[in-house]
Formats: sequence, structure tokens, C-alpha cells
Amino acid sequence: MKKKEMVGARTRKTITNVIVHVFLAVLSVVWLFPIFWVVLTSFRGEKGSYMSTFFPKTYTFNNYIKLFTETNVLNFPKMFANTLIIAIFSCAISTFFVLAVSYSMSRLRFKARKPLMNVALVLKLFPAFMSMIAVYYILKAMGLSEGAMIRVALILVYSGGAGIEFYIAKGFFDTIPKALDEAAYLDGATKFQVFTKITVPLSKPIIVYTVITTFIAPWVDFIFARVICRANAEYYTVALGLWKMLEKEYIDNWYTAFAAGSVCISIPIAILFVVTQRFYSSGMSGAVKG
Repeated sequence: MKKKEMVGARTRKTITNVIVHVFLAVLSVVWLFPIFWVVLTSFRGEKGSYMSTFFPKTYTFNNYIKLFTETNVLNFPKMFANTLIIAIFSCAISTFFVLAVSYSMSRLRFKARKPLMNVALVLKLFPAFMSMIAVYYILKAMGLSEGAMIRVALILVYSGGAGIEFYIAKGFFDTIPKALDEAAYLDGATKFQVFTKITVPLSKPIIVYTVITTFIAPWVDFIFARVICRANAEYYTVALGLWKMLEKEYIDNWYTAFAAGSVCISIPIAILFVVTQRFYSSGMSGAVKG
């Protein structure tokens, strides 16, 4: 009887595993299907947004060539460069703000600590775009809404409120034993040395997470970029450029180029993820060993 029960349990476990794997495979297909379609469309030789068949009738690289050569209509290389500059600076500033605030809230104890955390939690309940009109007029009053200062304005917008995103990083810092800090203090280390020599090496996963999320924000944002850039096409980001390609006067000639542009803007994010993904696997024990 015990042998039969064991065989039955193994059979049920096998069936369950098969069902789970089939379900995950279906989800993978659903998730990958739009990406596959966009990649196919980026190589499509026929113009326009309408397709009578799923697979293109002809394939070409001209859509990618068009993106980087026909700059007199829509200057995609300029938009790409604008977004890359904004993303790099926003990422660096935002990461510093998030780590500084989260470490302070995790390790330091001061009177206004809990009220500040509660205020930050309440503010997070409201979407950021609710403040976009007020932000725009503040930037305009500071002379940051025209010309080359638009890039500075966008960097300030994306990184200015980054400190309020400290909750996730704070939760990670809370998991690092305070005994490590106390041992370092006994050896004569300062708070800054404890942060840079002990906390940061142990916090690679959350630092990578912060870097990736703050780098992606300028690539995907449309609302603030649209409000701040307005008609200044020279300072458009890729989100605005891709949106422009879908307007009625451009969509027929630029739809396939729009798909090519969608593929191109995913490359920096993919490279960043590939370069940094190994740090996700470095947990507490691995960091301590190093």
C-alpha cells in the first residue's frame, strides 16, 4: 500500500508540474507575442499601419536606415541622444538621493523620522502627473522651460522627487544586521565609512534595482516630457518622437519606422540589464564572503 501511495503521489506531482509548465509556457507566448510582432513589423517592406497578413510579405532594413538618415522630418538620433543624456544624469542623481534617504531612514534615529515617513507614504498615493502644471510654472519662473535648459528641467523633474521612493531600499537596508555597523564603529569607522565600506557592498541587488528603474523612467515617460518640451522638437525625447510618428500626417510613411524605433530604444535598457543582472544573485552571504 505504501508503495502504491508513493507512486500515486509522484504521479500527481508530475501532473501538477506539467500543468504549471504548460500554464507558464502559455503566459510566455502571450508576453512575447507583441514583442515578436513589433520586431517583425520593424523589418516590414510594405508601408502603412494596415497588414493583411501576420508575417510581412517583404523584409528590409530600410526602416532602421530611415530612422537615422531622414532627420529633416523627425530627427530620431537627436531624440535618442537627448533621452540618453537625460537618463544617465537622472539615474546618477536619483540613485544617490534614494540610497541617501533610505539609509538615513533605516539607520538613523531622529525626531521627525516617523512623520517624514508617513508624509512620504501619503504623497506616494497621489500620481506624480497631478503636479505637472505647478512644476511647469516653477521651471518657467526659473528660466528652465526654453532652449537647452529643457534638458536640465527634465533631469530635475525625473530626479527631484526620487528620494520619496526610499521605501523599497529602506526595507533592504533593514535586513542588514546592525551588528556589522556597531563592530565597524568600535574599530573607529565613521558613519560615511560604514555606508561606503559595509552597507554598499552588501546592497548590490537593491542598488542595481534602483539604477535600472531610474534609468528606465526617462525612456518611458511621455506626460512630463510633453508638457515641458511643448513645441521644441529639438529637445524631444524618444517617447515624444515615437508618438509623433503615429500622427495622421506621418503614420503612413513612418509606421514601420516607429516599430524600428521601438526596437532601438529597448537596446540601452537591455544592455544595462545584461551588464547588471549578475548583481541580483549576489546576496548577503556572497557579499560577506567578498
